[in-house]
Amino acid sequence: MSGSLAVRYSQCWSALLKRTEALRRRWKSAPSCLGSRAIHVDSPPCIPTITTSYVHGTSSVSLLSCTMAQALHSTVERWPDREAVVFLQDGIRKTFSQFQQDVDQTAAGLLALGLKKGDRLGIWGPNTYEWVLFQYATAKAGIILVCVNPAYQLQELEFALRKVSCNAVVCPTKFKTQKFYEMLKQICPEMETSVAGMFKSARLPDLRMVALTDSRQHGALHVDDVLQAGGSQHQKELEDLQKKLSFDDPINIQFTSGTTGSPKGATLSHHNIVNNSYFIGLRLGFHWRVRVCLPVPLYHTFGSVGGGVAMGVHGATLIFPSTGYDSRANLEAIQKERCTFIYGTPTMYIDMLGQHDLQKFDLSSLESGIMAGSPCPAEVVRKVISVMKVKEMVIAYGTTENSPVTFVGFPLDNMALKTETVGCITHHIEAKVVDPSTGEIMPLGASGELMIRGYCVMLEYWDEPARTQECISRDRWYKTGDIASLNALGYCRIEGRIKDLIIRGGENIYPAEIEQFLHTHPKIQEAQVVLRISCQLCHTFTCRPVLIGAIYCGKVTLPSSAGHWGKRFKNGGGGMCMYQTQTGSGLHCRRDKSFLQGSGELSCLQKGILTEQSEASELLIPNRREITLLYTRIKVCVCGSVPADGTF
Repeated sequence: MSGSLAVRYSQCWSALLKRTEALRRRWKSAPSCLGSRAIHVDSPPCIPTITTSYVHGTSSVSLLSCTMAQALHSTVERWPDREAVVFLQDGIRKTFSQFQQDVDQTAAGLLALGLKKGDRLGIWGPNTYEWVLFQYATAKAGIILVCVNPAYQLQELEFALRKVSCNAVVCPTKFKTQKFYEMLKQICPEMETSVAGMFKSARLPDLRMVALTDSRQHGALHVDDVLQAGGSQHQKELEDLQKKLSFDDPINIQFTSGTTGSPKGATLSHHNIVNNSYFIGLRLGFHWRVRVCLPVPLYHTFGSVGGGVAMGVHGATLIFPSTGYDSRANLEAIQKERCTFIYGTPTMYIDMLGQHDLQKFDLSSLESGIMAGSPCPAEVVRKVISVMKVKEMVIAYGTTENSPVTFVGFPLDNMALKTETVGCITHHIEAKVVDPSTGEIMPLGASGELMIRGYCVMLEYWDEPARTQECISRDRWYKTGDIASLNALGYCRIEGRIKDLIIRGGENIYPAEIEQFLHTHPKIQEAQVVLRISCQLCHTFTCRPVLIGAIYCGKVTLPSSAGHWGKRFKNGGGGMCMYQTQTGSGLHCRRDKSFLQGSGELSCLQKGILTEQSEASELLIPNRREITLLYTRIKVCVCGSVPADGTF
């Protein structure tokens, strides 16, 4: 008997070896693309395997197939007593079990007030507890949350609410100079005669309810009314509704303007944002980093998905330093709450680095952080790592339409990868760099338009099929409009935007190049490029990139390497640079001659080089509002030609 088993075992082993050898031969004879375009991203890739400008981030971790409510419920079961959110300015602390209770009560109240699955509720305001509460309550009730920029003025607000046929709005009465309630009354005067907080608007026929978070006003509900509206029957209705919700349902609309045109409503599903927050959290180490300082705005995907949804998916504790952005409050929150992770845009980190008493804050609890939201200058990244001691700082890249993150670094990446790329492709996402004119994939390392495909791509632009088709191909590739290149490890370098391209004397100039170069100067804290049209050269329209960089005091004199600019912008051209000192001395300008009162000194750009005390050949004065915003900032102007098609 034992001899028979031994023979049988030998035969099986021999057959297995033959099959293995056959598979090996088939793999070797397969097209090279099968082995050269995918890269495993559960850990940092160390072997260069990508051979063309296409990469697929493969993973042994499966996609999640759950709704936001299901993800939160799972987290509550695991850590009911862990803090979910802390709002320091408002003195609010909620554990996950307390937060779940509030979510259920609010969701039932929304159903009791007549909202139903598929309706749209706009959340309009700064970072408050109610923002996160309604983010999860609407998701559980199947209501689509519409993120409205708290800086919107009357016209922008009306456009956004009408665009998506908003049925309800939640907002504070006012915040700083924004009078939310008064603006809504101007659009909907019917609120003055409403009964029980319900009204019918002529200008916004779908809007019928406004709930205020901080006071009771005529014609509006208070959020407490929403929480108390639901009874046992509505709780039962909410429970039954969970069986009808799909993770593919739209659940969030984020307005994005891109580079041109009116705002578009990027429509995201549970599947989009739950998985994006899940995989980004895995890479950042959210399964052990549990206290996150979150100063970024919730109305943007960086805050709402990377922060709000990640909290429910990973069980991370979100620490909100202040209602509106305050760099000192960030530092105080890190010190007081012993935060282990921090979110921020480059400007936020610049502001924190600029605090004169930064060294007095105990930031030793910080282990890692993420910088995203706009191009991240290498010099700023280095300073955050060296000065704030955030050794495992990572850079992320994405777009609202991609839920949002598609590339993000690993915490232990080397300095070159942290400062020269926007990170590595993430789990279950494909990316390719193509020739914008032909659509052909570029050679590895060559620049072209970045395109993305995968679970992260939005469903659509709300009610705009034509604009959706413009940016999403039939095979579901999303056109980012960004100029990028890939390396053999699957890391991406962003070089600019196609529409920002400046053609000057036949040369292609990307604003990002100028920004990166300006950041090498120790006295320039921030640089951004915007475009301005001017009639100056050859009686044709010219493109004028305007650089804005923060500075505190002293002359702005670039090092000898600034000669590079003289080569790039060899056609010369006039311009001017103006800045205010930290003391806030007044800014005065007049044509062909400009000066600063106080200790500041004027510098300008001549033939592409910043020089001391140069006289501007043309005076370009922003409007008064811009001058106010340019406090402690430097402004530089350069001439360039408009492309033949009229785009920039």
